[in-house]
Amino acid sequence: MKKILITGGAGYIGSHTAVELVNAGFEPIILDNFSNSEKSTLSGLEEILGREIICYEEDCNDREAVEKVFKQNQISGVIHFAAYKAVGESTQLPLNYYKNNIDSLLVILECMSKYGVKDLVFSSSCTVYGQPDVLPVTESTPRKDAESPYGNTKKICEDILSDYVKSKASVRIISLRYFNPVGAHPSSALGELPLGTPNNLVPFITQTAVGIREKLTVFGDDYDTEDGSCVRDYIHVMDLADAHVKSLEYLSKQEDHFYDIFNVGTGRGNTVLEVVQTFERVSGKSLNYTIGPRRPGDVVKVWADTSKINNVLGWKAQYSLEDSLRDSWNWQLKLGAVV
Repeated sequence: MKKILITGGAGYIGSHTAVELVNAGFEPIILDNFSNSEKSTLSGLEEILGREIICYEEDCNDREAVEKVFKQNQISGVIHFAAYKAVGESTQLPLNYYKNNIDSLLVILECMSKYGVKDLVFSSSCTVYGQPDVLPVTESTPRKDAESPYGNTKKICEDILSDYVKSKASVRIISLRYFNPVGAHPSSALGELPLGTPNNLVPFITQTAVGIREKLTVFGDDYDTEDGSCVRDYIHVMDLADAHVKSLEYLSKQEDHFYDIFNVGTGRGNTVLEVVQTFERVSGKSLNYTIGPRRPGDVVKVWADTSKINNVLGWKAQYSLEDSLRDSWNWQLKLGAVV
């Protein structure tokens, strides 16, 4: 059974990917310092899988600690999620973001090289597109100047990976450019667990509906969109998890010095107000929300052209926006109204 190291594996996307890896016959090994995740996630994984998952509580920037994981396990591939990811915070603490997000990738690549591990799936982001001139975006859409240090770390990491492959390193790498992950495991044993105030729309919606937050603010209703609110491509976290499994399976069939990029989205955009209204319909709850001023740095609209990942990896989003919001709401109900 192939062992796959998941850095940041106790996080939102990482934990759901661990489930899909087990379902596909892989053995996930989690490496997480729990700076932005909860240890209760491990209990959720155990509940779903009926057994424990190996987990190392270590920092990806700690070369000695990461090397220990490689030394103690015969790793076949790595999925690298571990990164700081709050856009707003990155503008306040840019050096923290550059150090953490870039150094951790370098440590992983160096350990992979030392221990002969070839396959890497890198967690990138649609933030690399900025505000695109043409929609939907394809993988060949020009990358633009990042709107934040966070977005810039993803661009830089992609460049590092591309340069590394060009150096004829014995690696096979895929960068997955995520759009907006939402939803939770259908069992409600796993879901998004934001520490403090959520940075993402859907946890803010569910926390408002359950009474943790007084109200939701929609930032702007005067954009050039159908209802004036921003447009995003919201993808269910289980679909996103499946894309990582498909990527690993695809990499195993490639020659060395391989690098490719795939968008991971649904291929359609929804406005913020559409998400709010869909949530109200799915949950039966009336949401307390107000329209606020535009938020600096917000991209007006972006969604994915998914033909490449559909055709090359044989992957396609299976869950609808309704499914995503229903699963998010059930997860919130399980958590309850506790901050």
